[in-house]
Amino acid sequence: MNEPVADDGRAEPEPVVLPGSLLARYRKFSLYNSPYPAHDRACAVDLYPASNVGASPVAGEVLDTRTVGCPDREYAVDRDHLIVIDAGDRIARVLHVDPAVEAGDEVTVGDPLGEMVRSGFFGRWVDNHVHLEFRDQGKNPYRASGSLPLVADCEVTPLPWDGTGTVVETGDSYAVLDAPTRPGDLATDDFTAVADDDGRPLDGGLAHYSGGGVPGAGADDAGDTGDAVDGPVSLLDAEVGERDGRHIDWADVAVLANGERITGLSLFASRGSDAGGAKLVTRPDAGDPQFAVGDAVRVEIVPDDDPVRLG
Repeated sequence: MNEPVADDGRAEPEPVVLPGSLLARYRKFSLYNSPYPAHDRACAVDLYPASNVGASPVAGEVLDTRTVGCPDREYAVDRDHLIVIDAGDRIARVLHVDPAVEAGDEVTVGDPLGEMVRSGFFGRWVDNHVHLEFRDQGKNPYRASGSLPLVADCEVTPLPWDGTGTVVETGDSYAVLDAPTRPGDLATDDFTAVADDDGRPLDGGLAHYSGGGVPGAGADDAGDTGDAVDGPVSLLDAEVGERDGRHIDWADVAVLANGERITGLSLFASRGSDAGGAKLVTRPDAGDPQFAVGDAVRVEIVPDDDPVRLG
């Protein structure tokens, strides 16, 4: 196995493993689907609880809470929040939760940290979530950069998809399809994700964010950058990116829904009886077409010299 190497040529630090028992507390997770720089190489994870209570993903002592600035968005709060927790071997950074805890409090996994907030760090089509990063002890926990790479130690079942589906849910800037569908013999708590044409699960904002990855790549696969996993990635018979180990750099492509361009596809690992449907990102302010529940949709992906890039 090749040693993982960062973009600057230095060896990457050993990744932090997110245990399956932790991820199973949330209805979905994503390592890549965000414009926040820490997600570019899976150095952060977004965890989506079933309610708006920000459940703690770690156990330890709260070291600090801070109010921080965030991008100005009309749908978002004016300020975001950072909670710093001593999680033993490492320091945890938690964002997007209005803290109901304070320095000196002890928390366990699953304890409420406070109510989640709608932050300008993520798009209108993104549900409220707990953002988690880790730093080595002694490292500055307040800087935006410097977090450790993460891997999800759980199986994510890839769901084949032909690009068609019927809209079952809509919002101001998204539409969810009823396809791809979960196999009937799959346990409700098992994670699934849209599969590429080679049957690997996909994670990320295609292609409105810069890259994505393979959400189920565990600790043993995190640094595997050999020929077996490098190379082109395709979806719906279109080349959508280049894989480097578990990471994917998206190609210059456009996503079409019923022949009209939309912002992109929101890809993540999800669980539950109603999980699995593709999520279309449709921004009305960008002129994207809007859909209603019951609409039949066919998604296509085509090369484009001027792709949508939001981060």
